[in-house]
Amino acid sequence: MKKILAALAALALLPTGAFAHSHLITKGFYTMDSMGCMLLRECTQDIEEVFSIIDISSKYRRPWEFNGVAKEFNEMLVILNKIGVKVYIADERYFPVGHRGVYHTIGNNFFLNKTYMRRPEVLISVMRHEGWHAAQDCMAGSIDNGLIAVIKNEEDVPDFWRDVVERTYPPEVVAWEAEATWAGKIEGMTKNALKACATGRMWEIYPPTPLTKEYLIKNGYIKKE
Repeated sequence: MKKILAALAALALLPTGAFAHSHLITKGFYTMDSMGCMLLRECTQDIEEVFSIIDISSKYRRPWEFNGVAKEFNEMLVILNKIGVKVYIADERYFPVGHRGVYHTIGNNFFLNKTYMRRPEVLISVMRHEGWHAAQDCMAGSIDNGLIAVIKNEEDVPDFWRDVVERTYPPEVVAWEAEATWAGKIEGMTKNALKACATGRMWEIYPPTPLTKEYLIKNGYIKKE
């Protein structure tokens, strides 16, 4: 019996012990610590770069189900790569519980939680949502500055999506998350914003809000009229 218990205990330790970067994650998986390791690209095991929809659909039993979102997904991916943003699909253990995706303003990458991406409608929604955060990064002056700015005026965001976000996010991020959540449900909305970023006409196509405009002028991104 003791031998059996010892063997079971050894097996229970294998997932962590076999993980190449376990020493970098001091607070365990499914935490902000493990997500930080992923975002900083210090942890790379079970994290794969996505080059087309096939890199995701091929991981699931019915890849043809992704055909309906393939065009929009691939188009966004091309634009994201053009502006310097890479997309990865990663094992769920890197994400805090319930997190489906995350965009990193410093590394200019975003990561999709593999467990949730098996449903095409979720995949495209998360792709749009995190892609919108990349567009917000661009709105803040440069994709390389590590900041984000709202793209839409507060009154332009439907009350429904603002209400949803207010119930699930901290108050300090509601403005950014409300419009990203809205964009996550609208076909082409994120793609168009990313196109504006890629063409260098972000502030012409999407006039900055008053506070963002003030910031952009102060930091020399646009000229005072």
